[in-house]
Amino acid sequence: MLMPRYYFAEDFRPFQDYFLSQPHTEKTFQKGGLLWEPGRPYEKIHYILSGAAMHYALHESGRRKIISFHGPGTVFPGYRQNGYRIECTLATQALSDMRVLEFTVPQFTAMFVSSPALSRQVVNWYSMYINRFLYETIHQEFNPTRIKLCNLLYLLLMNRPAASGPAIGMTQEELADILGMSRVQVSRELSALRKQGILSTGRGGLTVTSPLKLARLCTSETV
Repeated sequence: MLMPRYYFAEDFRPFQDYFLSQPHTEKTFQKGGLLWEPGRPYEKIHYILSGAAMHYALHESGRRKIISFHGPGTVFPGYRQNGYRIECTLATQALSDMRVLEFTVPQFTAMFVSSPALSRQVVNWYSMYINRFLYETIHQEFNPTRIKLCNLLYLLLMNRPAASGPAIGMTQEELADILGMSRVQVSRELSALRKQGILSTGRGGLTVTSPLKLARLCTSETV
């Protein structure tokens, strides 16, 4: 059974040579840059060669909701033919310098139609992405604050960038923006987990020192 994911990478790696052989534009984005113009629906599809991006929503109240992270070997945003109003409130920001292959929707449509293997993987990817939302909506929503945080940390630990080890390179603010909690709440819960010997915190991130203890605090839908 697949676990919910917040970090997507390597999902389309087997298609890299195929993507390179098809019409595309190679682009770079600097750290902190946006992959498309704010307030507009996204009109291009990117296969990420290197670097990583953060996808989030901006509510009209000014609050930010982090949705997912996307690294090398994956396609984002996903392929679709219809535009949706909600896209105008979404943004994707480069967390590091990025290099991507950029496709227009018609270009990706041609590949989708001509490659059954690619079309199957697009469907599989959307299934994983939808699973992440279902997990949050019908499970995480009803968990106490500490359980929400433990579940998130465990999933980030189990599905993280290669070579990152037990480190989770996220700030307290970013964790709060994923969970829809205040930074004060997250800080309080992290302090409690630190006292239990489950993690250590540092500037710009944290390290899980006892994955086993962390897992014991998670729900069965997570572990």
